[in-house]
Formats: sequence, structure tokens, C-alpha cells
Amino acid sequence: MSSSTLLECVRRFADANADRFGVAQTPIPGVFAMRATVPSELQYAISKPLVALVLQGSKRVTMGNLTFDFGAGDSLLIAADVPNVSQITRANAGVPYYSLVLDIDPAVIQSLVLEIGVAQTEKGPFIRVDPTEAEVADAALRLMRLLDRPASLPILKDQLVRELHYWLLSGRHGAGIRALGFADSHANRIARAVAVIRTGYAETLPVERLAEAARMSISSFHEHFRAVTSLSPLQFQKQLRLIEARRMMISEGAAISNAAYAVGYESIPQFTREYGRMFGSPPAKDVRESSSKTQVAA
Repeated sequence: MSSSTLLECVRRFADANADRFGVAQTPIPGVFAMRATVPSELQYAISKPLVALVLQGSKRVTMGNLTFDFGAGDSLLIAADVPNVSQITRANAGVPYYSLVLDIDPAVIQSLVLEIGVAQTEKGPFIRVDPTEAEVADAALRLMRLLDRPASLPILKDQLVRELHYWLLSGRHGAGIRALGFADSHANRIARAVAVIRTGYAETLPVERLAEAARMSISSFHEHFRAVTSLSPLQFQKQLRLIEARRMMISEGAAISNAAYAVGYESIPQFTREYGRMFGSPPAKDVRESSSKTQVAA
């Protein structure tokens, strides 16, 4: 099947269902269609493992000192909870940006690894860009076609999601996601600690609690946490707090003080300083500029 046919399926669904941020959640858990008609502002995130198939337009993603520019026909893999900054770089009303995003399910990867008999490896590129393989595009196309036949979704969606994971594991992205297939890998141990931080990011989290969740000594935990996420646990929690506060202010209209307190800050000046260091502008200015860009895009 041609990628243009997949583009048509994603375009049709995204045009009809995208919210004001360009996100269209499909009835299939963990599968999203993305749409943009103008280049975006910088988007800050600590992404969960995912793969994004770009079908039209271009995007740039930066993690640490690595920058990836990619476009139609490419797939972005993020195989761990890593902080990144992304931006849609080519999109307009006549030729919008479209992509299909799949959250990678570690449980599915673990099941496939057992069946395939893949050897355990610890190190892999946690973020990479490669040309989308034909088998991946074909499985994604058949998955999207189910949306036009809702009665088939409960029966067929799980096996097609599993097939899509299989082709990702078997192809160019396999090295990046293989560690997710081993419950005791360092990547999965750190993922358990990350889940604790994601749930309790507004709390004070003793490092002992996080190391216990990862079933590691404190020194080993620090070492492997930074190797997987590129951050210390405290930096990771701080970025989560700031990203969530920004979302609350931009998406929900929360006041600066309310957002700061909600994510665990006790000092508004400290929140303002750390927000400015991360996003390049103090909260009031950043929210004002982001809101005006969203209105123009709409």
C-alpha cells in the first residue's frame, strides 16, 4: 500500500477531529493523528516511548545536543522517557503537516520478544529518525482503515496494534525499543521510577523511594537514570512540573500562582526564575505569546 493512501486516511480523520492544538485522538488507545497548518512554536515535553510516522510537512526534534530534521516518509522513534524540544517546521493551509503517532506498549514488546527469542541488549539509541518501512506503513494503513468500520474495532484493533509493534521491533527501530522487551532491563527499571515521578511530580519524592521502585542501589539508580533520561531525578521532576504548569496556563487558562502551587512550587519568584530558564521567557510573556500564536493558527 502506498504511503499516500495512509496520508489520505490520516488527513480525513485529523481534519474532522483535531482539537485546537492539532491533536486527534482515535478510538484506538495510544494512536493519534496530528495536524498543523502553520509552523509551530517550540513544544517542550518529556515523552513516553512512541513512534511518529510523518506523512506530510517537516519537523525538528532536539534532545540534548542532538537535533533531528525529518519529513514525509520518515519515522521518529522515542524509546525512553526523554526530555525533548520539538517544532513543526513546514506546514501551511494548502499543504498541512500530518503525522500518525503510536504510543509504544512495553507489554506488547515484552510478549513479542519472548516469542521471537530476541537477545537482551541494554544500550540502544533512545531517539532516532529512519525512513518508514513499508511493512510499518502497511500495518498503520490497515489500522487506520478500521476507523471507517467501527464494528470491526473491538475485534481487530489489538492484533493490528500488535502487528505494528512487531514490524517496528523487527525493523530499523528494533535496536532502540528492544530493551523495553525485558522486564528487568535498566530501561524498564528506570521506567518504573519515572512512573512514580509522573504520578507524584508535585510531591517531595525521596530518592530512596525512587531507587526502591527501580530495584537499584541509590548510586546505581542515579547512574542509570541519567543514562536513560539524560537528567538527574530532581531535574526530571522539575521539568515535569514546569511543563505541566505551562500546559495548565496555556490550555486551561490557570493563573500563574495557581499553576505554580498546583505543581508543587512554594515560591512564585523561584517558579518564575526556573520557568524563564527553561522556556526562555517569564510565564506571563510566554503564555501571552503562545496564546496569540494559537489564535493565529486557528
